[in-house]
Amino acid sequence: MGLFMSVKTDTQVCSQYKEKIKWFMVIILLTIAIIGNYYYIDLNVFLRVFMVIFFIIVSGIIALMTNKGKIIILFAHEARIEIRKVIWPTYQETLYTTFIVAIVTVIMSLILWGLDGILVRIISFITNLRF
Repeated sequence: MGLFMSVKTDTQVCSQYKEKIKWFMVIILLTIAIIGNYYYIDLNVFLRVFMVIFFIIVSGIIALMTNKGKIIILFAHEARIEIRKVIWPTYQETLYTTFIVAIVTVIMSLILWGLDGILVRIISFITNLRF
């Protein structure tokens, strides 16, 4: 039974080869975009930018057709569904929350400033150093 579990079927092997070929094509297209941008330095900038963007888009489409790409598409779809479920705060709630955070920050900084001053005085009293 263990022998049959470790043997890969022809479709699995074929699928793995297709995945590797797709990733190889992605790498080749991105390499062509980078090298082509430097090789054709004397061409118009807009034409070179168009060429680079074209190769990046084509390589992105090929990458999205791989198993990892399909997982990324599924994740993005599920994230979009979850974002729609979020109840966003109103402008007034955001303003009040920001105001509360600012006030608490100022109060805490004043408390820490006061504690720092007290501790400096205590340590200078103990060590007989004067500031």
